[in-house]
Amino acid sequence: MPPPRDEGSPLRDLAKALAKAEEMLQFLPDGAAKNLVSKIGTLRGLILEQRPPAFVLIGRRGSGKSSLVNALFGKRVAKVGHVAAQTGRGAWYEHASEQGSLHLLDTRGLQEGSAPAEEDPGRDALASVAVELKRRVPDALLFVVRAQDVDSAIDRDLDGIEQVLAEVERAHRFRPPIVGVLTHCDLFEPKRTRLHRPDAEPEEALHEKLGYVNEAEGLLERKLKARGLLVTQVVGVRGVSAYLSFDKEGNVRDDERWGMDALCTLLYAHLPNAGRGAFVRLAQVRGLQEELAVSLSQATAAVCAAIAAVPIPVADVIPITSMQVSLVITIAWISGRTIDKRSALEFLASIGASVGVGFALREGARALVKYVFPGGGAAVSGAVAFAGTLAVGAAARAYYLRGGSLDDARAAFDADAKPQDPPPK
Repeated sequence: MPPPRDEGSPLRDLAKALAKAEEMLQFLPDGAAKNLVSKIGTLRGLILEQRPPAFVLIGRRGSGKSSLVNALFGKRVAKVGHVAAQTGRGAWYEHASEQGSLHLLDTRGLQEGSAPAEEDPGRDALASVAVELKRRVPDALLFVVRAQDVDSAIDRDLDGIEQVLAEVERAHRFRPPIVGVLTHCDLFEPKRTRLHRPDAEPEEALHEKLGYVNEAEGLLERKLKARGLLVTQVVGVRGVSAYLSFDKEGNVRDDERWGMDALCTLLYAHLPNAGRGAFVRLAQVRGLQEELAVSLSQATAAVCAAIAAVPIPVADVIPITSMQVSLVITIAWISGRTIDKRSALEFLASIGASVGVGFALREGARALVKYVFPGGGAAVSGAVAFAGTLAVGAAARAYYLRGGSLDDARAAFDADAKPQDPPPK
């Protein structure tokens, strides 16, 4: 679910603003132009080219692949096989909710002891996966293992990962990162010690249980990296509890998830920019939302500063405004909300009201200074645009990500609105 493309066409406005910025490259020194190209590329990837991330889940029956999918969404989107194997042939599925979607290659469980509910006659699990891998390039391979099985005959599973990795490279000339996921960590001793409610548990018991989790994570990572084809692709192992229980209407009745934020953080770090926005919106991990919003704010501010620094008075006002509007819309979208261009403009007007006409005068001064002080005035204009855009991003984070009031947003804007030099080029 990308940011809205309809009312007000904010993404079209952003595309035009970025195109305008690219036109201005000829007026900038080589170092500044190179920096601007990098920032424009970041914004294109994070906003204009974004898409749902694509993961391949690999693991034997009962490892918790479907439960992991539900845990990422916080609701039931994948069928869980409590008794028999559920997933038959390998197939890409788009699991979706109001918050976003994921493309997942749900593979038949490796080493399963019974035929799956969805039969695929004449084709084994890996053959099914190979066919599907030609259709879409995965962003990462997730090797899902029950924590209690980490030292239990997983060599065949590791063989399977090597084959899947080879198929991806054959089809797309790309070697995706591999993330180990240890499920059912809640079953480690002491069993009654709840990882998802650590404040309510005895410190000694919690320490013991976490020790077993850390030991299992280390063991799985060593096993993965002992394979020559995998060693360079393994980026980490995370232990989780993905337990969610649903009633007949699909409502969550028990939520014992633990470690999901850490897993999402690891996945985010190794996603391409195009997949990050949709993943962060879906995962709803506050730290990742803040990190992505800061990255967007900094990239947008750098582009606005470059546009403002070009010695063409007044011509930069519209593209800079378009970029700041798009920044507000995108930060709101990351939070899980969808707003249009009009709402974003109203938000900008609201945070500017805290300084009365000062914001309008500052914008006028930013354009006027290039008439009065060409050259040096361009640097001043760029610094004002940079600071103003960072302040817009700070206000949007305070309001949309942290759930603050408009007063909180104004305070965040005022705190960052003082002109400052753009980052070194």
